[in-house]
Amino acid sequence: MENKKTARNFRDYPVWQQAVEYATKIYQITAEMPYFEKKGLCDQLQRAVVSISSNIAEGSARPSDFDFAHFLDMALGSAYEVETQLLISKNIGYINLNIYEQLRDELISIEKQLAGFISAIRK
Repeated sequence: MENKKTARNFRDYPVWQQAVEYATKIYQITAEMPYFEKKGLCDQLQRAVVSISSNIAEGSARPSDFDFAHFLDMALGSAYEVETQLLISKNIGYINLNIYEQLRDELISIEKQLAGFISAIRK
């Protein structure tokens, strides 16, 4: 009998669910940023935040744990990118300190889950 791995259901992963909710929040916040930033920081932030959940979903379809972990690595990298862009947004006054701290804390939770997921898969 052949040992085939079935595709993982990304919809069942709490980290994917949280990443989708988080991306929705970021889109709402970037909608309030200055118009001239729409093709700059807003666009970059939106692409990076969407990449988190997208990489989790794409990786879940890969047959090997090695490949799945690689996509989770990319999701984690995108989360770090978002964290950097949020700091810049705060520093230039596009988001206030309270919003920044709330978003950062939520993002750190996603980052920790991804890191734990990666570690578990690679063991």
